[in-house]
Amino acid sequence: MPPADFKQKLLAGLGGDWPAPPALNVKHRETIEKDGYRIESLTYEAEAGDPIPALLLIPDMVSPAHPAPAVAVWHQHAGQYHLGKSEPAGLAGNPMHHTGAALAKEGFIVLCPDALCFEERQDPTEKLKAGKFERFEFLRYVVDGKCMAWKNILDMKRAIDFLQSRPEVIDEKIGCYGHSMGSTHTWLIGPWEPRIKCLVGNCCLPTYKGIHREHMLHCFPNFIPGIHQYGDTPDIAALIAPRPLHMNFGELDGGSPIDEVRHGVKIIANNYAAMNAETNFSYYIEEGAGHVLSPVMWEKTLSHFQRHLKS
Repeated sequence: MPPADFKQKLLAGLGGDWPAPPALNVKHRETIEKDGYRIESLTYEAEAGDPIPALLLIPDMVSPAHPAPAVAVWHQHAGQYHLGKSEPAGLAGNPMHHTGAALAKEGFIVLCPDALCFEERQDPTEKLKAGKFERFEFLRYVVDGKCMAWKNILDMKRAIDFLQSRPEVIDEKIGCYGHSMGSTHTWLIGPWEPRIKCLVGNCCLPTYKGIHREHMLHCFPNFIPGIHQYGDTPDIAALIAPRPLHMNFGELDGGSPIDEVRHGVKIIANNYAAMNAETNFSYYIEEGAGHVLSPVMWEKTLSHFQRHLKS
């Protein structure tokens, strides 16, 4: 199926077009001073009455008079519903995934928002805990003719709206990064958000073929109703072409069977080649590695942003 036709099928499976954005209604909560940067805790609205808690990391040398490139960081899942934005912002969780803090130290403005069902976006009634609330939200969107991925994409589009509202951000130099579920979010938002100029996904390209073969339970954003009859997850990522995309994988990552990854990156590469943008897609498979962000994976991530956002 031609990519343009597949994109239309994908939009229908997701739930259709996203609504016109309301006012951001930004509310500042507190500022945390760190070594070399500050963290602004704030909220902005995805939909009217739906505030997204987020952490904005701003390097000390950056100001409206001296703006900088920005990177939105989508956090992982890991079944850790108490963790969202705080992990990449370097305030909690595994130091391996303090990627937002690391990027801020490299001079990037970084936005770390909570995904639906995580950290401050858990069940406000407190009736449903952890994965039960995630299941509830997924099913709530399904009966409305949408899916969790539709909502995640809406929220990420608003993250870019917010970044472009900040005078410290160079509008045409915005990227995004994610590990695990955050990687899924990266290839979900990529086809729909041309304002994101370069993208990095770390350790997540589970195909439906692989999921079904291995009987895997993956996080809900991976599942788009009706789409498998037309294509698979690599076909979604391929729609990001021709914008720069880099993907990292661990050879032993059970969540993304490596045979499916090797086939999937060929599909993505073919779409880039068809648009004469071969050099804008790259990937790295680390032998003997699992579901991690290794030092080499991080080096490739950082160099991708430096090359495409700082040059």
